[in-house]
Amino acid sequence: MKKLQAIRGMNDLLPGDSAAWQYLEATVADVLQNYGYQEIRFPILEPTELFKRSIGEVTDIVEKEMYTFDDRNGDSVTLRPEGTACCVRACEQHGLLYNQTQRLWYQGPMFRYERPQKGRLRQFHQIGVETFGMDGPDIDAELLMISARLWKQLGISDAVTLQLNSLGTADARARYKEALVSYLSERKEQLDEDSQRRLDSNPLRILDSKNQDTQALLNDAPALHDFLDDDSREHFDKLKALLDSAGIQYEINPRLVRGLDYYGKTVFEWVTDKLGAQGTVCAGGRYDGLVEQLGGRATPAVGFAMGVERLILLLQELEAIPEGLNQSVDVYILAVGDVMEDAYQLGELIRDQLPHLRVMNHCGGGSFKSQMKKADRSGAEYALIIGEDEASQGMVTLKPLRVDRPQETLAIEDVAKALQA
Repeated sequence: MKKLQAIRGMNDLLPGDSAAWQYLEATVADVLQNYGYQEIRFPILEPTELFKRSIGEVTDIVEKEMYTFDDRNGDSVTLRPEGTACCVRACEQHGLLYNQTQRLWYQGPMFRYERPQKGRLRQFHQIGVETFGMDGPDIDAELLMISARLWKQLGISDAVTLQLNSLGTADARARYKEALVSYLSERKEQLDEDSQRRLDSNPLRILDSKNQDTQALLNDAPALHDFLDDDSREHFDKLKALLDSAGIQYEINPRLVRGLDYYGKTVFEWVTDKLGAQGTVCAGGRYDGLVEQLGGRATPAVGFAMGVERLILLLQELEAIPEGLNQSVDVYILAVGDVMEDAYQLGELIRDQLPHLRVMNHCGGGSFKSQMKKADRSGAEYALIIGEDEASQGMVTLKPLRVDRPQETLAIEDVAKALQA
C-alpha cells in the first residue's frame, strides 16, 4: 500500500517547531491588543467572485494561483489566497463599516498554487491587520509604528528595512499607466517575456520586475511620483513627517507597487536581506476603493499582512527565538506502586496552586528506573516521586533533575510552596 504524504507545498508543523510559532503569534497578539485592535475570524472558503472583484481578473493570483472548484451546488468557491477581501466581505456583511471605525486583525492559512520553495508555500500562514473608516495619514503611520514595535519586541529591528511609496489616486495611476505603456511599447522587444505579457494586462507590475535588463530600461521611464495629485502628495508628506517624528527610518522606493489591484496612495514593505529572494516579511497599504468595489459604501481603509513562515525563518536565521521554548515540562510526577490516584491528585493540586507550571504525570507504568529516564528526557526541572509509603503518610519526594542538590521529602501541602521557592 502506498504511503500517504502531505500535498506538496502544504507542510506539517511538528511539536519541535510549534513553540516558535506560538511565541511569534503571542507576541503579535500582545502588541496589537496594546494598540486596541480586535481579532476577527472568517472562513477559509469564499465565493470565487470575491477575489475576482477585489484582486483583479488579470492578476497572476486569479489567473494561475487560486485553488478554485465548483461545490455540489455548482457554485464556484475558492480557498482564500489572501485575507483583506475576506475581511471586507465579513465587515460589510455584518454591518461593521457604515459610520464606524474599525481596527481589526486576523491570522490563519492562505492558499496559492505556486512552485514550493523556501519561504513560499502553497498553504502559507499570514497575520493581517486591517483598519476602516479613517482616511488620514495618521492611521497609516500607526500601522507602521505597530510593525516597528513588533520587530523591536522580536529583536529583529536591525534586520528589516521599511520601503515606502505612494501610488496616488486611481485617476493619477491611469495617467501614469498611459505614459508608462507608451514608453515601454516603443521598447517592447527589450522587455523580458513576463513584462511583455503584463504590458497589456497589468503594466504597473513591470516596475516590480526582477529582471535586471528590464529594471535598467525603467531608469529612463516616466516616474509615478510626477503624476501624483496634490492630495496624494500632501498625504504622503504628512505620513513621512509622522514617521520622522516617531524615529522610524524608511526608504522611498518609487518602483514599489504591490501585486494587488486595490491599492492606492500609501504602499509599503518591510524587507530583509537575510532570506535570499524571499525578502518581504510584511507588506500592505491603503485601499480606499475596495469596500465600494465589493458592493459597500465608499470607505477609507488601510492594512498590512505578514508571512508567518518567513518571519519564523528570519527569527531562526538571527537566532532570535528565546531559549527554552520547546521545553514542555517543569515538573514530572512518578507513581511507584499502586498510588496512581494519589499521583493524579497531586498533579491537580499543583496545577490549581501554580497554574503557570507545566506538570506532567507519568503514564504507562514501568519500573522506577524507567520512569526516572522518562522524567529526565522530559526536560523537567524537578521530579516528584510518590510511593505507597509516602502516600500513606501524606508525603512526597522532591528531586532536582538539573542542579546538584539533594532530594527532600515534604508534606504534600508544602510541595507547591517548595516549587515556587
